Amino acid sequence: MNFLEKFNIKFKNKKLLSVALTHSSYANEHKGCENYERLEFLGDAVLEVVTSEYFYLHTDYKEGQMTKLRASYVCEKALATYAKEIGIDKEIKLGHGQMHNLNDTIIADVFEAVVGAIYLDQGFDVVKNYIDTIIVPYIKKNIDFNADYKTKLQELVQTGKKSLEYEIVNEYGEAHKKVFEVVVKIDDIIYGRGKGSSKKEAEQMAALDAYNKSHR
Repeated sequence: MNFLEKFNIKFKNKKLLSVALTHSSYANEHKGCENYERLEFLGDAVLEVVTSEYFYLHTDYKEGQMTKLRASYVCEKALATYAKEIGIDKEIKLGHGQMHNLNDTIIADVFEAVVGAIYLDQGFDVVKNYIDTIIVPYIKKNIDFNADYKTKLQELVQTGKKSLEYEIVNEYGEAHKKVFEVVVKIDDIIYGRGKGSSKKEAEQMAALDAYNKSHR
């Protein structure tokens, strides 16, 4: 898989990686196919251990503060952001009914499943390096995934007296399960993209994408 090349990870058991990328909708349409849910359970625990170790070794924060910080960097919005950055979202196998409803919940779940698969196939040291390489840069930049990034981006843009605009470029799914895709433009140039189950959520994700790019 392309998204693993830059980490120099080559799976011994390729079926394990395939399962990590398989949504239940796809598995239901293909007899004998296994979905990612069990691997997601394992990956969630591995993420918690690795991020907990990082905050324990690199800060002198008390338990409550470390717990709060860890929650921020392994929340759904954070995991979906990591997955999109490295391209996992493009590899997810969905059933026909789910094809146009790929949302951040699924993307975050698959990120966890891939972590679980790497742990089983490659061991703890490799998965730790994988997680640290992806997440630590966000920690060092003090990215707060629970923050209001529309406001943060507005403040950033105002200092340069530039125009800021959000535009819905796509919406799909059934009425009760709508997915909105939004781009954010600065001086008519697209700087970020985001998806969400509401326009507000999609705009926040687009703002976060643009804000991250401006801090690289």
